[in-house]
Amino acid sequence: MKNIIVLLCLFFLGCKQEPRLFDDPIFDKEKARILKLAEKYIDATPVTVTAESCGRSAGGIHDFYSEGDYWWPDPENPEGPYIRKDGMTNPDNFTAHRYAMIRLSQICGALASAYLITDDTFYVKQLVPHLKAWFIDETTLMNPNLEYAQAIKGKVTGRGIGIIDTIQLLDVVKAIIAIQDANLLSNEEVTKLKTWFANYLRWMDTHPYGISEQAKDNNHGACWFLQAAVFSEFTENERMQAYVKEKFKKVLLPCQMAEDGSFPKELNRTKPYGYSLFNLDIMTGIAQVISNTNENMFVFDHEGRSIKKGVEFLYPYIKNKADWPYEKDVLHWDDWPVRHPFLLFTGRSLDNMEYLDIWNQLDADFDNPEVIRNMPIRYPLIWLN
Repeated sequence: MKNIIVLLCLFFLGCKQEPRLFDDPIFDKEKARILKLAEKYIDATPVTVTAESCGRSAGGIHDFYSEGDYWWPDPENPEGPYIRKDGMTNPDNFTAHRYAMIRLSQICGALASAYLITDDTFYVKQLVPHLKAWFIDETTLMNPNLEYAQAIKGKVTGRGIGIIDTIQLLDVVKAIIAIQDANLLSNEEVTKLKTWFANYLRWMDTHPYGISEQAKDNNHGACWFLQAAVFSEFTENERMQAYVKEKFKKVLLPCQMAEDGSFPKELNRTKPYGYSLFNLDIMTGIAQVISNTNENMFVFDHEGRSIKKGVEFLYPYIKNKADWPYEKDVLHWDDWPVRHPFLLFTGRSLDNMEYLDIWNQLDADFDNPEVIRNMPIRYPLIWLN
């Protein structure tokens, strides 16, 4: 009898599953947050760009439209072209499409993360209708371009910098990748999703707006490349994946980062703290996507410039914000920092528990619209899968 018991014990020990990534206690707080949010979004109705339109848009009902944040009516010519006030967001500009897209990213990110945590396909079933509405259903889908984003009244009907608006699709695409093994999307539906993002990526890469945007030497250029990295990962565009990696090494790091790890272009803005955090999140997101077992892009060094160096520069001012030696942000100074993904991604890559611990301590339940808009990686678990 004893022999049988021993054999049974050995059998069950041998069948024991390998520990899953999210079993690490560092994720306990995040998992609780995710499951609470997922319940909030279970019965959400899809809302796409066709739900609301703006008479100032030069596009049609399926075209995404937004207006430049820092552009205001001219007091000396109220009916004339808008004037710019850097860092000062005009609350009267049209933002409905942007917030519909943010809502999509919140829903997809929460439900896909809940699926990864629980293996329960119920969450995927609630997510799929949103993907179909935005990218497949011809009555409600969004056209795969951003020709009418960041328009300015009296000046332009759209601008290249508008491409930054679709950073809100990053968590959406990561969610699609995370749920594919649930097999609740047909092969035809997956193909249509890939086609939409392949078409959008092609537009980003060939339209004059996209060409000018990827050449920017600040957070706008970084955002172009993070989108290209994620969208090409999903669409299996190896050419673009190689292009992103090359540009990260030879252009983004050397052109955006100073030798001390700071981003001078962001420090020169009226919100230097927030912009520095934002750009480091974006650059670290690129490193997270393009790293592999053969090449860790967190430690890749270009003449002393690296993601590791960038985090080392900013980390002391997250740990103790009062030591920030530059100007305070003109708006939202008190709302930063939050639970920035660069701390998690870098902490895991470099096995740095100090980064991981402070990531775990920071607030992830922020509700300030400006913070939400500038935190496109809100569900980092789907980036680790």
